[in-house]
Amino acid sequence: MNFSNFFEYLSPRIATFFTAMTPVGELRASIPLALGTYGMNIFETYIISVLGNLVPVIAILWILEPISKFLMNRSSLANRFFTWLFTRTRRKYSKRFKRYESFALIGFVATPLPVTGGWTGALIAFVFGIPPKKALVHIFTGVLIAGLIVTIICKTVGYVKFITVG
Repeated sequence: MNFSNFFEYLSPRIATFFTAMTPVGELRASIPLALGTYGMNIFETYIISVLGNLVPVIAILWILEPISKFLMNRSSLANRFFTWLFTRTRRKYSKRFKRYESFALIGFVATPLPVTGGWTGALIAFVFGIPPKKALVHIFTGVLIAGLIVTIICKTVGYVKFITVG
């Protein structure tokens, strides 16, 4: 699929920001897009990508718990599902996770691979019951590290111009 039709109407900064907000793209796509396709400078790329990646993280951290409580109070199916999810996950992984909670969350988010990143880190924090403010600090640290890793890789190894604009 060629995204050039969509992206040609957006400024490079907005396109980078929106790409960083997506669960699949995050920093793994927004930084190469900004550096390779748009030719943006490193500092601007890094800041815009990190900020864009944090927008959905903040929303997830503060919205998921009220939504799950709302659904649990109104649906027996949702109540069973969330009770099962929280009980099973916390029972099975809680001892290991509690021991290394901050390092585990930071390391998971900082690893720029598919299915890791801010979105998944926020979901993990929700499932393990990490308070949003505490989780945000760990996730923010992981996003900063991931951004550095992706930027360094793009500038040393190279990047692919995967979206042609114009």
